[in-house]
Amino acid sequence: MSEEARLPARLEIGALIRLAQNGGGFAAVLKSGDDQAGSIVLLLTENGANPRVYERMPQLDGSRSWHCSMRHSVDNAERISEYLARRGEQDSDLWIVELDIVNGERLIGLPEPKG
Repeated sequence: MSEEARLPARLEIGALIRLAQNGGGFAAVLKSGDDQAGSIVLLLTENGANPRVYERMPQLDGSRSWHCSMRHSVDNAERISEYLARRGEQDSDLWIVELDIVNGERLIGLPEPKG
């Protein structure tokens, strides 16, 4: 999808929130960004555990696809919060959204993560 054809950020976030809620999950906007062109960072959790951070990254063909930037491990529990805070400070247009639902990756068109 080209930049011109990109959905407004607020519309995409609203859809993700509804999908999570309709699937029995919880969703919260942790940081609001630009309504139209803001980038989106997703914090996916399952019952508040197993956090994963997803962001869209540019691809060689000009498209943008979701990429896991960080996963929870025993030695990085606090690093995820620090990372999200730092990203939010760096980009005033950035949206940070938490989706707490089993296999949240399916909401962004990705397969369930292994292990």
